[in-house]
Amino acid sequence: MKQALVIIDVQQGMFAEPEMPPFDGEAVVTRIRSLLNLARNADVPVIFIQHDGGEGHPLSSDSPGFAYHPRLMPMLGETVIVKRHCNAFQDTRLAGHLRSEAIDHLTVCGMQTQYCVDTFVRAAVDRGFHIRLVSDAHTTFGTTILSADSIIAHHNDVLNGSFASLELASEVQFVAS
Repeated sequence: MKQALVIIDVQQGMFAEPEMPPFDGEAVVTRIRSLLNLARNADVPVIFIQHDGGEGHPLSSDSPGFAYHPRLMPMLGETVIVKRHCNAFQDTRLAGHLRSEAIDHLTVCGMQTQYCVDTFVRAAVDRGFHIRLVSDAHTTFGTTILSADSIIAHHNDVLNGSFASLELASEVQFVAS
C-alpha cells in the first residue's frame, strides 16, 4: 500500500468573494494545512489538483484566482495536476502518474464537494484506487436549494462505504512508504 494526499482546487479564486465565502472555508484550509504537514513529515507524496476554468473564468490560468490558497502552496518536487474538467483524471496525466509511483491509496480533501471532490472520488474508485475522504476537510458554497453544510453532509453520507472511507482530519495518520 502506497498512499498520497490529494488536495483539490483550493485556489484563491474560491475565496475571492468575501460576502460569499465557502462554508467554514478558513477552518477547512486549516485542517487541510494540518493534513499537508502530516503528509510532508511522513514523506507521503502530495498531489495538488488545480482547476483552469479557461479564458474569463475566475480560475483561469491567467488570473490571480488560479493560484493555490497562500497557506497551501506546493513545494518544489510536489506534483501539480492542472485540469480543465470536473474530473481530474480526464485529459490529464494523473492516472499515469499514480500508477508510475505505485500509489493506490488516496486521502482526499479540497473543493468543491458536489463537483470536483465527488467526481474525483468516484472516478478514482472506477480506476481501482482506495479512497479515504476527509469528511471535515472539503467544502463548497450553498445553492438556492441546499445549504453548503447540507451538501457536505449529503456527500459524506453518499460516498461513505461504497466509494470511500470517511475520517475526520484529526484522526488521519500517514505511514511513511
